[in-house]
Amino acid sequence: MPATKKTRNRFKRLPKGPNGGIQLLLIQSVDHLGKQGDVVEVKSGYANNYLLPQGLATLASDHHKRMVEKHKTKLLEIEKSRLKDLKGLAEALGKQSVTIEANANDEGHLYGSVSAPEIVSALKQAEFTIKTDQVRLEGPLKELGLYTVKIHLHQEIEADLKVWVVPTAAEEA
Repeated sequence: MPATKKTRNRFKRLPKGPNGGIQLLLIQSVDHLGKQGDVVEVKSGYANNYLLPQGLATLASDHHKRMVEKHKTKLLEIEKSRLKDLKGLAEALGKQSVTIEANANDEGHLYGSVSAPEIVSALKQAEFTIKTDQVRLEGPLKELGLYTVKIHLHQEIEADLKVWVVPTAAEEA
């Protein structure tokens, strides 16, 4: 079936950068890519399928660059206040410890495991809102005990959370 004019022009060609990728201007900081206001070069699929639809980046035109330069001081103030809030949250998480009950045998091995969703729900009960992708586990917790879990809040901010995995209380008959 030949491509019609309508379907052919549905996706605009994005301007290529010097290395053959797509040059974009980041509207928001993106982990492992760059900070807000940076001009980055990415593959076309990453640009078309993630950065542009999510509103994280825009075309790196001269107009957009001038707009970012014009608003850079305001953006820096907003970012500083956000970082200050995240540092406060990291401090609060560092003082916090959560207890998760799990079924275990007599040797202390869990029948299942404790992973990020259980930690997030325990934090939610303590009135902390964290997403599961922010919990950095080195592997599932499979034994009873005390663990220190990293909570990734920002590129530069991580918090250490103490997680107690305790046996489920025996029900009395």
